[in-house]
Amino acid sequence: MLRIKNYKHTFFACYAGYFVQAIINNFLPLLFLTFQHSFGLSYDRISLLIVVNFGVQLFIDLASTAFVDKLGYRKCVLAAHFFAFTGLFLLGVLPFVLEPYTGTIISITVYAVGSGLIEVIISPIVEACPGERKSAQMSLLHSFYCWGQMSVVLLSTLFFVLFGTESWRYLAFLWALVPFFNGIYFTAVPVPEVLAKGDGIGVKGLLKTKLFYIFALLMLCSGASEIAMSQWASAFAESGLKVSKTVGDLLGPCLFAALMGTARVLYARLADKISLVRVMMFSGLFCIVCYLVTALSPVAAVSLIGCALCGLSVGIMWPATFSLAAQRIPAGGTAMFALLALFGDLGCTSGPALVGKITEIASGQLNTGLLFAVIFPALLIAGIYALGVKRKN
Repeated sequence: MLRIKNYKHTFFACYAGYFVQAIINNFLPLLFLTFQHSFGLSYDRISLLIVVNFGVQLFIDLASTAFVDKLGYRKCVLAAHFFAFTGLFLLGVLPFVLEPYTGTIISITVYAVGSGLIEVIISPIVEACPGERKSAQMSLLHSFYCWGQMSVVLLSTLFFVLFGTESWRYLAFLWALVPFFNGIYFTAVPVPEVLAKGDGIGVKGLLKTKLFYIFALLMLCSGASEIAMSQWASAFAESGLKVSKTVGDLLGPCLFAALMGTARVLYARLADKISLVRVMMFSGLFCIVCYLVTALSPVAAVSLIGCALCGLSVGIMWPATFSLAAQRIPAGGTAMFALLALFGDLGCTSGPALVGKITEIASGQLNTGLLFAVIFPALLIAGIYALGVKRKN
């Protein structure tokens, strides 16, 4: 088998891995209202789709601490892409041969396994590759999730304009090609062998480290702050703001992703010149403002601006937490990345689920659901403050 020795290709494959994760997490939300109308789903049942996706990812995050080091990162990353490909392919098949909701749940479960593995594996691969400026590399890596999200929205919108929303199953087949080909790419690139040795303090050691719990809170709030807005942005723009699906997708989740990616690229360039803790504190405050503007503004255009700017506010939260944890708990190893990913996915599950539940209680008023989500950036600010106190002590 042909093997590439240049670690630049490892970075490229990792970037594409986050692109795959963006497809998994952002394609289906574009179809929430389509599913609601076609399959007669309530907001509660749509929320359950989000919960299943991130709930399975959360389970994989936890389970991976037991098998990733034993199997090795190359085998696990190949398995991740296989599950991602299979799940996306099944999404275009099972809802049409089984009961639609059941078929969708099964497909989500399969591709969520791939996404969970990607979250656990890709960041430590990049962290272990030769090179300096790790926090900058981590931020750049996570920016590709944003470019993936933006591409999913733009290309899916173009597809729907050309072929109609009712043809979405064929688009699922096309998106499935991305993990298929990147999986082949990963068979050839070098993967740092040090990751397979399992060095680190392990799960028990982490659970005895008080500092770890602060990072766990930061990951939970980062995931919830980001996904609560991005998962519901399309539906909010279309149903709550009464704009067309095309306009809503382009001015809501697409701009959200573009600004989130911009924040991560800017931080990658400025990582050596600014304080991560201070930027995180500012991001939390800015995020609160964005949620309030989106939920409370009576003007649709202003709400869309708030939604888009929320992407800028949450941009560095997730990668910055990874970087800070790697700096403050250097012996964390595989277990730390896996558990942090677990808490991040717990936030990705609880954030949108809270929005959906409150929306259902509020008779379909999504702005009310989004208003309640402001609790997550508020808790993130509290965590950052506690982190600063720990640093001083």
